[in-house]
Amino acid sequence: MGMPDTARRYTVDEVLAFPSDGNRYELVDGELLVTPAPSFKHQVVVSDLAISIGHYLKQRPGTARLLIAPADISWNREQLVQPDLFVVPAGEVTSSWASIKTLLLAVEVVSPSSARGDRLAKRRLYQRQGVAAYWIVDPDARLGEVWHPEDARPEIVTDTLRWRVTPEAPELVIDLGELFRALPE
Repeated sequence: MGMPDTARRYTVDEVLAFPSDGNRYELVDGELLVTPAPSFKHQVVVSDLAISIGHYLKQRPGTARLLIAPADISWNREQLVQPDLFVVPAGEVTSSWASIKTLLLAVEVVSPSSARGDRLAKRRLYQRQGVAAYWIVDPDARLGEVWHPEDARPEIVTDTLRWRVTPEAPELVIDLGELFRALPE
């Protein structure tokens, strides 16, 4: 006999009503994910990735837009995520987070407090929602995981992350060794 599911389930409206306390609140299938403010190392990796991805997209105006957390990406009333970085089609960019439904790339820089949510709950959600590419960047292990909607296992990357905003676009190449060398000890 199975155990009943007694975990509290939340809605997007409930989470959006939480007071601002420095934590990041996300919702995957009604499950609340809470992580503290990011570390300095996390933010260095996020900002360096944002510079690389942003420069790449600037060369392709009108194609897509890079956005950075905090954000409120939601596909229904039990899902609310804030990817560290994400790329959306230019046509979905309006003054409302509600207009964003297509993620061409989602990036999470994993930390000990976010590992379970990033690698399991959010990864499964991103795959179900058809997020074209999902990168989990792990500065402690000095590697990246690349996921696509149909993948059962990630591609483990230790040298370069590669991505194209469109099939015909040149490839974005991010050297992980260079990215991680810039990290403070």
